[in-house]
Amino acid sequence: MQSSIPYVMLGLLYAYLLYLSWTPETIGMIFTSKYLLPELPGIAKMFSSEMTLASAWIHLLAVDLFAARQVFHDGQENDIETRHSVSLCLLFCPIGILTHFITKALTRNSVGKSGHHGMH
Repeated sequence: MQSSIPYVMLGLLYAYLLYLSWTPETIGMIFTSKYLLPELPGIAKMFSSEMTLASAWIHLLAVDLFAARQVFHDGQENDIETRHSVSLCLLFCPIGILTHFITKALTRNSVGKSGHHGMH
């Protein structure tokens, strides 16, 4: 959780795969509308390429890992159990973040009611 090496490695791999998969043709495929907004048919066509799919997977992995690390550090700072949330972050990132917020709220409520916190 302390090391930045996984982010550097994932970032380099991601950049390389993106370089291999993004051609002027793929960029034109995504931004077909005059509003320069990505459109689903173009995105779907682009993800039929294995290179693009691999880069997207690495993108998700990096984001999941980053979120898991944030949850872990937040849990340490606030003395909250994070094992379940960190695991969920690595598999289903938004659900892991949600469970962390719920755990944090429940932990705060139980601490508040039991009188361990606050002024004496």
